[in-house]
Amino acid sequence: MKLFGSWRKEPAPATAEESAFTPDDQPSMSGKLGAMPIGQGRKILVVDDNVVVLKAFELKMQSLGFTVFTATDGATAVSCARQEKPDVIVLDINFPPDVGNSGLQWDGFNIMEWMKRFQEAANIPVVIITSGDAEKLKAKAMSCGAVAFFQKPINNEEFILTLRRLIGQSSKKPAAL
Repeated sequence: MKLFGSWRKEPAPATAEESAFTPDDQPSMSGKLGAMPIGQGRKILVVDDNVVVLKAFELKMQSLGFTVFTATDGATAVSCARQEKPDVIVLDINFPPDVGNSGLQWDGFNIMEWMKRFQEAANIPVVIITSGDAEKLKAKAMSCGAVAFFQKPINNEEFILTLRRLIGQSSKKPAAL
């Protein structure tokens, strides 16, 4: 599955310490913003029903210095957002009907609506990720309160620029939404 960057065949890392991502995918940890990773001291919640996507995001966001929380269903996402108060939420839109055990049919739109009901989660910026039809989903996602929208596979550079903007770090390029 291609989530970040472009497809390419890479040899397996020689040791466990080597990154699961290629050097081209790794943002500079020094230079533009000093020696601290962009997510240092920040929390991010990633919500997706696909555990492979969750793991890829978890590894990528940890490499950027974020403390990462994950959820595979709406009830867990809303609860985690209220308890952990992440700086940013990365949210998929599409969830199969059998995801979660709350009895509700969750999707990204419902999750955003539920979060608005709770003061602890109402103002957390939400970045939508989806493999669905962007033309059909983007306008609705933005009207529901999303601050950015990304079609899978995600453009890594644009995604990181958006994160920088959302957590208040400057960057030279404007973030594409």
